[in-house]
Amino acid sequence: MDERLARADSLLKAGQAGPAADLIIQILSDQPESQAQLYRTLVVQLHQQKRYEEGEAWSQKATARFPRDFSLWNARGVILRRLHRYDEAVKALDQAQKLDPKSLAPAVNKGNIYNDQSKGPAAEAVFTKLVRADPRNAEYQRGLARALIAQKKFEPAVARARQAVMLKKDYVDAWLDWSGAEAQRQNFTAAIEATDRAIAAVPGDQRLLEAKAVILRRMGLAAAAEEHLLSLLPAHGGEAWLQHALGGAIADRDRARANAYFQRALELQPDNLEYRVALIESLERSRHGDEGANIEAAYRLFEETPDLLHAAFTPKHAKVVNELLIRVCAFDQLGSLGSFRDLGRGWAESGRHTALLKHLARVETAEDRHELLAQHRIWGDAALEAAARDPIRRPKRARAGEKIRIGFMSSDLRSHPVGYFAFPLFEAIDRSRFEVFCYSFYHGAEDGVQKFITSKVDAYRWNPDISTRDAAQMIADDDLDILIELGGSTHMNKLEVMAYRPARLHASWLGYPHSAGLTSIDYIVLDPNLVPPDPELLLEKPMLMPHSWLALGRRAFAENYVINEGLPEDANGCITFGTANNPHKYSEAVLRTWARVVRETPNSRFRFIRPEGGTPTFRKNVEKYFAMEGVPADRVSYRVIRGLHMSYYNEVDITLDPFPLTGGTTTCEALWMGLPVVNLRGEALFERLSGSILTNLGLTQHIASDLEEYVAIARALAADRAQRLELRHTLRDRMRASPLGRNEQFARDFYDLVARTVESRQPAVASA
Repeated sequence: MDERLARADSLLKAGQAGPAADLIIQILSDQPESQAQLYRTLVVQLHQQKRYEEGEAWSQKATARFPRDFSLWNARGVILRRLHRYDEAVKALDQAQKLDPKSLAPAVNKGNIYNDQSKGPAAEAVFTKLVRADPRNAEYQRGLARALIAQKKFEPAVARARQAVMLKKDYVDAWLDWSGAEAQRQNFTAAIEATDRAIAAVPGDQRLLEAKAVILRRMGLAAAAEEHLLSLLPAHGGEAWLQHALGGAIADRDRARANAYFQRALELQPDNLEYRVALIESLERSRHGDEGANIEAAYRLFEETPDLLHAAFTPKHAKVVNELLIRVCAFDQLGSLGSFRDLGRGWAESGRHTALLKHLARVETAEDRHELLAQHRIWGDAALEAAARDPIRRPKRARAGEKIRIGFMSSDLRSHPVGYFAFPLFEAIDRSRFEVFCYSFYHGAEDGVQKFITSKVDAYRWNPDISTRDAAQMIADDDLDILIELGGSTHMNKLEVMAYRPARLHASWLGYPHSAGLTSIDYIVLDPNLVPPDPELLLEKPMLMPHSWLALGRRAFAENYVINEGLPEDANGCITFGTANNPHKYSEAVLRTWARVVRETPNSRFRFIRPEGGTPTFRKNVEKYFAMEGVPADRVSYRVIRGLHMSYYNEVDITLDPFPLTGGTTTCEALWMGLPVVNLRGEALFERLSGSILTNLGLTQHIASDLEEYVAIARALAADRAQRLELRHTLRDRMRASPLGRNEQFARDFYDLVARTVESRQPAVASA
């Protein structure tokens, strides 16, 4: 007998599984004719040690040598499952089943694979047979629960998960399935009750304690989630999971403290990819302190994680990495994340609709535009299904002949571009005809704009810790004639509320330049210049303002923003092109087009007015794309600023608009400061925003229909000093005199449009 076998046996008995497996590999490499039992031992050990690649290789050798060995084929199927090679795994398990038709193990493993793949019907068929064969087997009951959850059959799924924990009270996975099923059908109270019962049954279990916090956050009860987690610090403070959970609970309210928690979690468990991604995401979103340094730290952490690009094919990680890479203009790395279609559908199918905002600028073709709409629909249809499973109560109509009730829902009705553009509506409410309600879920502090709006409306319901369903019920209880959402797929907006149809009519306006994806939204407020030529690019019916879909609120576009005398060209000694637009509107094509304009305009420069300018990686990537067009780095400059940036427009002669996603707020800002804006208009709504603004100002000559014309317009403006000087002295007055500046008329037009819409359409509302 080989002495090494005895040594391997001793190592296994001593709990030294790794060295034992290594020794067995040596033996089998030297003596491949060894008995099947040794191969079985090795394959099982490699699986238990999560050495799946090695396990697969050795299981292949073993089954080739012992093709009629049931255990080896079954073990091979299990390892292939761990490697996500599901089709091969099923074939291996089918072979095992043929060798021993009486064994249930291959069927169990196949059922688990179907559950991994979310193939609910196939998994249900497998586990239904297994449960009939052994109804007191908790694993089978749980497998059936998972299969039912995958098909959204939540009531029978809960019954099966409950049966599993009755059979095995410490079955944490089954407890989590139970609470998860309740949460998925929006029955959060039952989800919390199930989690509390689980914690009582299995005290101190990390996953259960963390699950309770997750459910509280999904309910919108961030403060309660934090309180629950803080109560665990005395017993679990040194555990990474708790630090990570605390960071997640407070991230929207206190980013600096959240970063400290995320950092501590990663220090405690440096190899945990989830903790690393959480810190990357939080740093990228940090606006406190040195914003550029925060972004750079996020990117450096990403670079230190070589497996992350591969892991980023999961929708959650892909969203974080996508937003970071866009922020630093690392467009060459974006291709590693996946195709436009796969990424967008992955986000939509996993409920991450906020990721689609950063997808708008990736559109390149007509097919992309329709695909983008399909992605929004995928998310929207799922949201409608979820709302239908737990409908709200609707009040009986008791206000016939009374004033029209309008609701505005947005977490940006504050010092934010949405608040500024909506401001004229709250200054000029016709109280003889309308009652106005506002709904916000903002997590920050109240500011002056919010206080002003609150003073003007009938009710400003500000509830950051409310669940989506409860928010919908709150709005329904206000018995609105029309609810207008102003945020779309943006942060903290609770767009899912619209899926419950809490008002009689529903519309989108202002905050998101695309159809939201919900067929429950009847209208989208536009102007004639915004309507896409292809009506198939909108889900909603256009609700048309006569001239402009927005007006310049006095709070944002103030007279005290001074336009310096003369032209920036005189102070700088050259023509300076520039932008203050967010990098999520950039692309390689945009940067290279801007660089081309600079190259073709002698002695010109380009200036970025962005906080990202303080990020070395952002500057390096921008300068790389400019260099591709022959523009050296010394012709590119940066003003690192967030918020207080208006005065820096005095350093720029001409603003170059991004495309296909154009500017909106920044276009108005530049024009207000006397700068011409060069725009490329496209087909979809988000490609027509600046074009609408310029058209309302009578500046259609600055709107291009293709890239050649875009470059030509920019060059012509650079050469036309007289035109730039005239615009600098007159643009602000032109804006005041245009539909953009006539705030009172805008408000009258808007409220008249709402009244006509409500009065012309009084649809029946389905009862709960």
